[in-house]
Amino acid sequence: MLNSILSAQISLPQFLICELTAMVLGFGTSLVFLARDRHSNTFSQSLALLPGVVTLVIMLVNGNIGAGLAVAGTFALVRFRSAPGTAKEITGLFMAVAIGLACGMGYVGVALIFFVLMSLYVLGLGAVRFGEEGEKHRHLKITVPENTDYENLFADLLEKYTSFHELNKVRTTNMGTLYELQYRVVLKDPRQIREMIDEIRCRNGNLNIVCSREADREMM
Repeated sequence: MLNSILSAQISLPQFLICELTAMVLGFGTSLVFLARDRHSNTFSQSLALLPGVVTLVIMLVNGNIGAGLAVAGTFALVRFRSAPGTAKEITGLFMAVAIGLACGMGYVGVALIFFVLMSLYVLGLGAVRFGEEGEKHRHLKITVPENTDYENLFADLLEKYTSFHELNKVRTTNMGTLYELQYRVVLKDPRQIREMIDEIRCRNGNLNIVCSREADREMM
């Protein structure tokens, strides 16, 4: 079951079995990664199409020294995408590539087992919310004028409303006339967000304040 089904000369039935298996598993991989998270149509279609494409590439160079270059090029496509993706999206693409590699080499049984195990693993991690930040974990961005001594400006407020706070980044905005302070905080009571923001507004000149659950890409 776990042996390759390909012979020295690939026949039409062998090609169809490998390619159709890759396409079905690619579609399944796309569904798995869409089960709990929102992704773009481009990403979803890439997961569905990539195994079939990789399968054909590997089958065409099977037994040739160029196979190594083909694999390297395939993985380069994952790294140099047109738009940056999250770690989970890149992992999904690697999973799709791995399925394509297995099918392209004729290990259809291995591809099926790998897909089932990884799908259960991904769905299980999502079901238990593994690694997700809790309700009290937030990312706070406060904009202040450039001439503000921000080091201890909000210390007492953060002590009042949070059990943990850490200044991750400071950057200039609006042609250098403003500073944006980016904090990672753990709220004592999420219901007091409005009160916290109102008090911060009194100290930052009523400039922009953002309190979100997901980190901005620039904070990572």
